[in-house]
Amino acid sequence: MRKYLCLFICMATCLTLFAGCKVNDNNISAVNAENNIVDNSSSYSTDGTDWKPTTHKTVNNFDGVIMTVKKGTASASTLTVVLENNSGSQCTYGEYYELEKKINDLWYQVPVTIDGDYGFNSIGYDLSPGDDREWAVDWNWLYGSLDEGEYRIVKDILDFRGIGDYDTYFLSAEFTITN
Repeated sequence: MRKYLCLFICMATCLTLFAGCKVNDNNISAVNAENNIVDNSSSYSTDGTDWKPTTHKTVNNFDGVIMTVKKGTASASTLTVVLENNSGSQCTYGEYYELEKKINDLWYQVPVTIDGDYGFNSIGYDLSPGDDREWAVDWNWLYGSLDEGEYRIVKDILDFRGIGDYDTYFLSAEFTITN
């Protein structure tokens, strides 16, 4: 009898603990690179698609380092950006990027069209002091063809001082898609 009582108490405890392990996807908050709390509980719906608010509250705050869209390159599925390093810092950037759309004067993440997991090549491109580089991107595989509107591309860039010694910044460049 004592064995069954112990088993019952263990099972009741486990069930109680498991019942408390629920995630509410409608009320998730995150902390971005600047330690700002970003509330992702609200979204914008257009044509049945949920658009989540941007997680980048601070962009283009790396003094002397800018990213612009090369004139005449923006289309519904591609563009070329120019990264310029007019600082004294050694910078590194990679293939990763995000697209966001301005809706009612607020930025929202463009939903990806891929079901499941996806990734970017893990590579580091150097951007030395005084350098500028062009970087072409084709997002058709990830976002599909964009509708008309105001967009921005967001990329991370590192202020690299040494192995394990760097700061991460986010650069953005705005562009417009017209049909």
